[in-house]
Amino acid sequence: MELRTKRLTLIPKTREQALADIEQLAPEHRAEVSPVWLARIQSMETPDIWMLGFGIFHHDLRAVIGGCGFKGPPDATGAVEISYGIDVNQRGNGYATEAAAAMVAYAFHDDRVRTVLAHTVSSTGASARVLTKSGFRYVGQVIDPEDGEVCRWERSRDA
Repeated sequence: MELRTKRLTLIPKTREQALADIEQLAPEHRAEVSPVWLARIQSMETPDIWMLGFGIFHHDLRAVIGGCGFKGPPDATGAVEISYGIDVNQRGNGYATEAAAAMVAYAFHDDRVRTVLAHTVSSTGASARVLTKSGFRYVGQVIDPEDGEVCRWERSRDA
């Protein structure tokens, strides 16, 4: 299932594409990939949009300009976490905001989802602006079991 926006199409990745993307990362960035998430992907037998993520395809450029996805399916509280990244030479054009909005809309189409979360390193900066524009509110610093201390952002279905 592709997600379309005004300028972008979010194209679901296959298991093989997700693993190949990790292999292409620089060693210092590859080390940041969650071992728990990686083990889930490696053992996956069927495609799962909640785990594999999307390539962000730009219509006019006819190229993939980044990636985005969820950290997993909705948890017991109805929360899902999003992440996104845009190629350096394409940043500052609103593409991350557009992709984040598409993922939020997709998540809230699932009746299990009550809250969409995002984590950033800082409560200010480009990612904070993306989340603010996407209707998220900053709720404070938390300790994530996989990422350590992060700034938590939330958007509830009721907002």
